[in-house]
Amino acid sequence: MTANSELSVLFVCLGNICRSPLAEAVFRSKAQQAGIPVCVDSAGIISYHAGKRPDSRTLAVGEEKGYSFENSCARQVTSADFTKYDYIFAMDKDNLQALKSLQPASSQAQLRLFLSVLQDSDIAEVPDPYYGGIEGFQHILKLIEQASDAFIEQLKTQQ
Repeated sequence: MTANSELSVLFVCLGNICRSPLAEAVFRSKAQQAGIPVCVDSAGIISYHAGKRPDSRTLAVGEEKGYSFENSCARQVTSADFTKYDYIFAMDKDNLQALKSLQPASSQAQLRLFLSVLQDSDIAEVPDPYYGGIEGFQHILKLIEQASDAFIEQLKTQQ
């Protein structure tokens, strides 16, 4: 964990407007409910959407379930993220590969696919719902909730 002993988690997707802000909101909420102190953020590999709010479909499915996107604003991954965060979760293999190419040699951050926390799943990646309809966003919400619950359980067993 980081120097202040609070767990820190960063979720990363391509543009930081669909999957990663949803994962940030869900995991933050579930960690708070579980009493796990955590610093949570999200970022994108590319800067195209920097400064923008999450996609309206992300907001719709997340807010419907009570997740908060207050202060959520797209940003690009920075080199500082690799020292600030304990865990950096990529939404898909392309994002993970990009993160590995950016990770400084001195970084202690654990880079993983987010769905790798699901032990009995055949699904390795959170699919990008951007070019589809609301159903794709509902699907990724379920995956993200399952992975968040699984990661919280793993954290509890480590304490």
